[in-house]
Amino acid sequence: MFDPDPLIVAHRGAPKVAPENTLAAFRAAGTAGADLYELDVHQTRDGHLVVIHDASLARTTDVEQVFPDRAPWRVRDFTLEEITKLDAGSWFDQKFAGERVPTLRGVLEAMKDGPGLLLEVKHPEDAPEVAERLAGLMALAPPLTIVQSFDWQFIKRFQARGERAVLSRSPAEAELTDIAEYAEYVSVKHRAMTPAYVRRAHRLGLKVLAFTVNRRPALRRVVAAGVDGLITNRPKALRRALETHVCFTAPPELVSMTNRPPGGRRACPPPAPAPTAPAPAPTPVVGTGLPLVTRPVVPLL
Repeated sequence: MFDPDPLIVAHRGAPKVAPENTLAAFRAAGTAGADLYELDVHQTRDGHLVVIHDASLARTTDVEQVFPDRAPWRVRDFTLEEITKLDAGSWFDQKFAGERVPTLRGVLEAMKDGPGLLLEVKHPEDAPEVAERLAGLMALAPPLTIVQSFDWQFIKRFQARGERAVLSRSPAEAELTDIAEYAEYVSVKHRAMTPAYVRRAHRLGLKVLAFTVNRRPALRRVVAAGVDGLITNRPKALRRALETHVCFTAPPELVSMTNRPPGGRRACPPPAPAPTAPAPAPTPVVGTGLPLVTRPVVPLL
């Protein structure tokens, strides 16, 4: 099924304008017109869920300065109290100094009136109880919430609780039949996306997200393939591109596979009627002495 208004998923928030996986980035994603914001979850040593992409705190915080003797600074080796002492914004820009690594609960509460959510669980094999902890927070999650992981066994267990799920890596087309038994979405590298792949997934009842789509040529290609969502680092630019170049011609309830309200969908203008030239006046045939007749005018094609 072709959806000309796919979901815009803001990858780690809006990482081009704010430090990734922070409240500032998620708020920016909402301002940019994203339908969902994406975040990554790790579990701390004392069992709290915090929002950060890497297994290590080093790249996006000042942990090396605050705890210089704790290399390799893995999230799972720190308590929540220790992590809340870290600056997660200055590495991006000094105007974000003091931005913290947020807890998942804190994000869900702060963004309760914001976009939907794509939530990736990182390394669930290191925290067997993470599914239970996450399920306990789903009541705070927005109505459109999708959970994903590289760990397919985790997805199966979590889906058994009745949650929606998306697989985080690109499954081969031959694997889609099995995947459709326990997942509702697949997430596919945009370079591997083909119309045939999307059609196959849709026939099995799977929705397809393409990642990571940041440029217009990729946008045009995956939208033409019929994807249901685009994961991007540039939500504002892609939203603008879609509003400029994409519209829907069928009723939203027939086009969309996402149960989204149709208010944000942009209808195609009705086609302009084909121009019609006024019929030329008949050319009289004169000078023959016969009654006046007309010669048919054949239009030039």
